[in-house]
Amino acid sequence: MSQPRKILVTSALPYVNGSPHMGHLVEYIQTDIWVRFQKLRGHDCIYVCASDAHGTPIMLKARELGISPEALTEGYTAEFVNDFADFGIEFDNFHTTHSSENEALVCEMFAALRNTGDIYTKTIEQAYDEKEGMFLPDRFVRGTCPFCKAEDQYGDACENCSKTYTPADLIDPVSVVSGTPPVTRESEHYFFKLSEYGDRLRQWMSDATLDRNVVAKLEEWFESGLQDWDISRDAPYFGFRIPGTEDKFFYVWLDAPVGYPASFRNLCDRRDDLDFDSYWRPGSDAELYHFIGKDIMYFHTLFWPAVLQGSGFRTPTSVFAHGFLTVDGQKMSKSRGTFIKARTYLDNLDPNFLRYYYAAKLGPTIEDIDLNLEDFVARVNSDLIGKLINIASRCAGFVSKRFDGKLSASLPDASLFADFADASDAIAAHYERREFSKAMRLVMALADKANRYIDDNKPWVMIKDDARLNDVQLVCTQGLNMFRSLMIFLSPVIPVVADKAREFLDEDSWHWRDASAPLLGTTVRKFKPLLTRVETAQVDRMVEQSKESTPVSETEEEFISIEDFMKVDLRIARIENAEPVDGADKLLALTLDMGDSHRQVFAGIKAAYDPENLVGRHVIVVANLTPRKMRFGVSEGMVLAAGPGGEEIFLLSADDGAKPGMRVK
Repeated sequence: MSQPRKILVTSALPYVNGSPHMGHLVEYIQTDIWVRFQKLRGHDCIYVCASDAHGTPIMLKARELGISPEALTEGYTAEFVNDFADFGIEFDNFHTTHSSENEALVCEMFAALRNTGDIYTKTIEQAYDEKEGMFLPDRFVRGTCPFCKAEDQYGDACENCSKTYTPADLIDPVSVVSGTPPVTRESEHYFFKLSEYGDRLRQWMSDATLDRNVVAKLEEWFESGLQDWDISRDAPYFGFRIPGTEDKFFYVWLDAPVGYPASFRNLCDRRDDLDFDSYWRPGSDAELYHFIGKDIMYFHTLFWPAVLQGSGFRTPTSVFAHGFLTVDGQKMSKSRGTFIKARTYLDNLDPNFLRYYYAAKLGPTIEDIDLNLEDFVARVNSDLIGKLINIASRCAGFVSKRFDGKLSASLPDASLFADFADASDAIAAHYERREFSKAMRLVMALADKANRYIDDNKPWVMIKDDARLNDVQLVCTQGLNMFRSLMIFLSPVIPVVADKAREFLDEDSWHWRDASAPLLGTTVRKFKPLLTRVETAQVDRMVEQSKESTPVSETEEEFISIEDFMKVDLRIARIENAEPVDGADKLLALTLDMGDSHRQVFAGIKAAYDPENLVGRHVIVVANLTPRKMRFGVSEGMVLAAGPGGEEIFLLSADDGAKPGMRVK
């Protein structure tokens, strides 16, 4: 085996102004599985996290409840810690951003960036709520997106088109705090020169081997131009005061990611075997990985690496982003009972079920995953109970009753066991690449093979023939060894079940390599059921309990009406010319014949199409989209395409009998 790796892993810090829910758990279960796998392989892997405890939302919620921000965040932090533990998520350290370690590190970084000239001050105009007497953070102003015209968007970025902007750019802005239109006031703020880090960030992106969909998103931001980052906020604000000021505080998105090294420093202070600088300074031989949601990619793949580079710290080895969670194909809903708190799930169902279901759905991309509750019941019962646990329950009783729990000294089918041993490398490779769903499919295919072996040999029939008792012991030993290998493979996913299986087999510990070596001639303990089936009634009760905690008057806008859709003017256009755009890595400039006019449209399809092959092709265009001014020119519509991005983009074709200008119905 190769030398053990030195790995430090983090998950995004949970914002502690509310209870943990099923959406949160996607990331922490994903990270925990990967960390457990690395430890099982013998690597020195440390997993740290912390509660994100600063910012205006926490300050205002504490004010609403009549408690201090510290009391609010301490209460929710305890709730996260307890729920995470009950889901088997095992941190080496869980800290808080409201800590002395965090304040010391953020001040150190700020001082270093000021010394290099990467931080400067500038007087800006900022949204101000006259009714509440406070400056408003970007996310406390909502309005209509200036680019795509989507309504009810935050003041820093549009959830619909992903464009970034300032609250001043919003159409019809409103204060979230008071519901009144904000006014504009001047204030001096501190800015970080993110715009100066383009070349360095591109080099880091190349070294980090980010997922292609993440890279595609980053390229969009680069094409739009990196903007200097406002890292300060005005009082009143719950956070760390900027040294040398009276009423300026570090913006939460500066001190929040500093929570990663701060949590690790807190751990180092309590462990003599850890050295902070050997993990966080340039030249470190440690690997550093951040697991995050796709909604915070900008902060973790642009802002954070730049701050680290500029302040004398090492950059992440890579950043792993995941998608959002939907339930039954839709956004989590409180009125439907699918906005499920972590504790509500735990009150009704075994956490190992959710860990396995998420693993069966998760891959390395930013695609959303769906928790289909009907499929959840069916898959858990089929895979974990019907396939996996069934192997042990069909063999253990015979070994216990007729052979005093002793396994045979050899396997009757060594080549079959070799199939399980040989799968070890492939399963490990899937875990390493975060291809958990592929790993689960391979494990369950082996479980099917084990069950077929037991079906073919029928120990329940052989046990009736005293002359074949030796064969029963051999077959059951084979079955239990296949079960053991599968449980080792699955121990990062369902650790509590795996621990019970290991205790049944009377082993002190497991390593990944143990799955490839059979357990022979030893005595196992009496088998106890490891899991019980999920009943639909349990899931229904969980959903019903989630409904009960929510006012029925709550409105949720998750769909557009047919009237809204009818406003979209879809037309057929003929591509007259297509050519690359200078200075843009993925854009093509298309000249479109619309029948009654010609338009220029920029389309991000360069990686998928040769411009020469597009000329003469008929495509579908959104004709009534507001023209968008870009630094390359004005884009006067949108060409419809589908696909995950990069080379896998497919224009919607309209070549059969199509004429420019025809409306699509």
